Amino acid sequence: MLQNAFRGGARFWTLLALWALLIAVGTMAYASQLTQGLTVTGMSRDVSWGLYIAQFTFLVGVAASAVMVVLPYYLHNYKAFGRMVILGEFLAVSAVLMCMLFIFVDMGQPTRVLNVLLHPSPNSLMFWDFMVLLGYLVLNLVIGSVTIEAERKEAPPPRWVRPLIYLSIPWAVSIHTVTAFLYAGLGARPFWMTAILAPRFLASAFASGPSLLILLALLVRRFGAFDAGREAVRALGTIVTYAMAINLFFVAVELFTALYGGMPHHVHPFAYLFTGLEGHAALMPWTWAGQTLGVVCAVLLLVPALRRRDAVLALLCGGVIASLWIEKGLALVVTGFIPSPLGRITEYTPTAPELAITLGVYAVGGLMLTLLYTLVVNVRKRLQPA
Repeated sequence: MLQNAFRGGARFWTLLALWALLIAVGTMAYASQLTQGLTVTGMSRDVSWGLYIAQFTFLVGVAASAVMVVLPYYLHNYKAFGRMVILGEFLAVSAVLMCMLFIFVDMGQPTRVLNVLLHPSPNSLMFWDFMVLLGYLVLNLVIGSVTIEAERKEAPPPRWVRPLIYLSIPWAVSIHTVTAFLYAGLGARPFWMTAILAPRFLASAFASGPSLLILLALLVRRFGAFDAGREAVRALGTIVTYAMAINLFFVAVELFTALYGGMPHHVHPFAYLFTGLEGHAALMPWTWAGQTLGVVCAVLLLVPALRRRDAVLALLCGGVIASLWIEKGLALVVTGFIPSPLGRITEYTPTAPELAITLGVYAVGGLMLTLLYTLVVNVRKRLQPA
């Protein structure tokens, strides 16, 4: 069956060549980081998490969002997602792979990753996060592979895979919940220490992930001649609409709590994001751009006539992804360190090696996703009547 992942035309091989080039560039940048240390990055003693962990946090949400097609299809027998569910599961595989690679490059040395595996500690949230991510990767890889193999043989999936499908639903929620706990459990970081962080993560995940899945489904329809179904795309558009609305509500709740309470350690991070703090305002333009884009897209998505137009829906989904990439990326991660517990303000700017390594990791995910989606398209093409 794997040979189906490598059957494509000139466009397919050009895309693989592009991914390979970006991976090579990222690998060379990582080799430099490996020999010189994390000093080649923009991170510092005061800002110890940066671009890598920002991508990790965003992509965990993308991975968790697969539950938004798995749950309706398998638990509620929503047949419209029948052709979409495999795309969601394979998107989760690629997203989790990238998450684990971002943890790997952020730790600086491979031996530190081995410490998590060779010397596990139940008190370490990083250990639990690694375990739930690894488990979710295996679950989606097994479920997706078994399902598509059964489809290739024109037979129903084996019964033993259904308990794994049911298990993957709460597991999807757990991966982003544990990620939120990584932040919320740090008492010296008041920007993150909020009980609403996990629900906020999940709401944003159920907006960004389905948005990306919609874009991928439209691309596969355009270039792969595989249609996941207009009803499925529209149903995902509805999910994106209300998840984005809930996420914006959660952001407003956070703002009200911090600003109305007036406690400096809660106010300062939000002041840094929206107005600048003591002359430091590196993230202020990004914050306003992200929040404005998010509000505009959420309002337009509330109009059903706009959601029914594929071109408009794709544009709005792209806006949602960009907005949440900013909000859950550097805006969330970096601002947690500003100001420091001692009141010091140290700003952060990603360096060229960080950007190259980040592109390399995304290229690995893109390569995996290209191969998996090509496999699905080729298998289903062979099943179509002549």
